[in-house]
Amino acid sequence: MKDKKSHKKIKHLPITSSEKRELEDRIFSSIKAYKLRRRIRLIGSIAASIVFMCGLGIFIYQTPSEQESILDYVNTNVEHEEAMSDKVTLILGKENEIKIDEETDVVSYSKSGQNINVGSVKTINQSAIIEDRPIYNTLLVPYGKKIKTQLSDGTLVWLNSGSKLIYPAVFKGNKREVYIEGEAIFDVAHNKDKPFYVLSENQQIKVLGTVFGITNYVDEGEISTVLESGSVEIRYSDGANSKHPMEKFRITPGTKASYDKQTKSIMSEKVDVSSYFAWREGYMFFKNDGLRQIMNRIARYYNVKMVLPEDISETETYSGYLNLNDGLDKVMQSIKESTNVNYQISENEIIIN
Repeated sequence: MKDKKSHKKIKHLPITSSEKRELEDRIFSSIKAYKLRRRIRLIGSIAASIVFMCGLGIFIYQTPSEQESILDYVNTNVEHEEAMSDKVTLILGKENEIKIDEETDVVSYSKSGQNINVGSVKTINQSAIIEDRPIYNTLLVPYGKKIKTQLSDGTLVWLNSGSKLIYPAVFKGNKREVYIEGEAIFDVAHNKDKPFYVLSENQQIKVLGTVFGITNYVDEGEISTVLESGSVEIRYSDGANSKHPMEKFRITPGTKASYDKQTKSIMSEKVDVSSYFAWREGYMFFKNDGLRQIMNRIARYYNVKMVLPEDISETETYSGYLNLNDGLDKVMQSIKESTNVNYQISENEIIIN
């Protein structure tokens, strides 16, 4: 006999309307503040840029519409299962690896892509283009870490634990492309003449100046895209090497689009976007999620191994939120009180029984 599907709420973690509003303000405040600063800088530079943009327009018009895709680089040069260290790693080109200190929470590029500021104390210089081809850099974020980066066009990216971002040091040609594995939030700098594309296995997103989040971990069966503002155009395919993407479609703000890698099915639904951005502030929201899915997310955040019993229920689901800033012990105690499961923490491993 199959178990009946049941649903439970995490105990001792209620969230009031005022608390939710405060959390939403915190989640989006850094994005809004950055947009205001960027708008002020742009207004101040318009007059000086008019002559330059006239010449640039001729250059763009004469540039071929077809340019090498970042997927060509990913498919021929990138190992998808790199062994990550315990530190965030910046890879310049194909070989030069830089380990980023614990205190550093942001990596930012100059407009030329030749200067990289790592935190507030270290500047790295590199050639952004060699033989008329862009140099691709990679940010590797191990489990238990997060980092923010500002690309050379001004786009902001927040990378969650266990994520990889591949991008050119400077964007050439008539489009901007990056490649992502894992989870990230993008605040894309608007440029109507040079659309921004976020590529990953099974998915291509065309961005038209917007704030959105993407989750696409290699070991998970679903890809999801959540739109906070602006507009995105999504294509799904059978893989990064596929030459036959599915028909494109757009989602509206406040919508989540999901793609099942196994069944190839697509679903969209209205969601509370702030809950999908909450990991930046150290919170984890879940709605109708199974225990295995919740535990895997906890393991990724704290960089621990989770050992689950084979007969764990796949029919019981849970909703609520956890404050991951409280520490692993307190989080696991909340899980225990809500699910009636027992656990043991042994060094870097949690055993559920």
